[in-house]
Amino acid sequence: MEEILRLAARNTERAREIVDRLRLYERWQAAGAEVRAVGSLRMGLLMKHLDIDLHLYTERLDPAVGFAVMAELCADPAVREVQFVNGADTEERCLEWHCRYAREGEEWQIDMIQILRGSRYDGYFEAVADRIAAALTPETRTAILELKYRTPDGEKIPGIAVYKAVLQDGVRTPDELREWLSAHPTTGILEF
Repeated sequence: MEEILRLAARNTERAREIVDRLRLYERWQAAGAEVRAVGSLRMGLLMKHLDIDLHLYTERLDPAVGFAVMAELCADPAVREVQFVNGADTEERCLEWHCRYAREGEEWQIDMIQILRGSRYDGYFEAVADRIAAALTPETRTAILELKYRTPDGEKIPGIAVYKAVLQDGVRTPDELREWLSAHPTTGILEF
């Protein structure tokens, strides 16, 4: 179990190093965004799926601003791919920027979601992460990290699904998680 806890701490530290190396906060703040970490990074629950989630709050959604930031990021040879999704006219009111970052034998996914300030999801995911973090005990933190660790490589289970299964329904084993997932669809935005 100590190995799993060390891995989570190491991955969280590595994610912060990447954020600093790419100057993600500085670049987005210079573009007029307020930047907030969300998801596993915010809660210190990064395991095998190397994923950095940042939400960027702006007064308007202008793809040109984000493309300018992406152009700066792409100057770094470790940024291998960038994808853009325009969700400005959806309920989420967002622009999504997804980067694949590969360096030193590791591949990270960096999701930067630009959200319209004052829209439905303004601050929502941060509040969810903070509620989850506050509900964690040493036992549930360990259970979550172990389930994430034991998830087969290539199998994608949303972290929020694992957190709900463990915290709300007492799931502790991979078999219990599989049963829980079959009874709880993981499409769309999962509420917690």
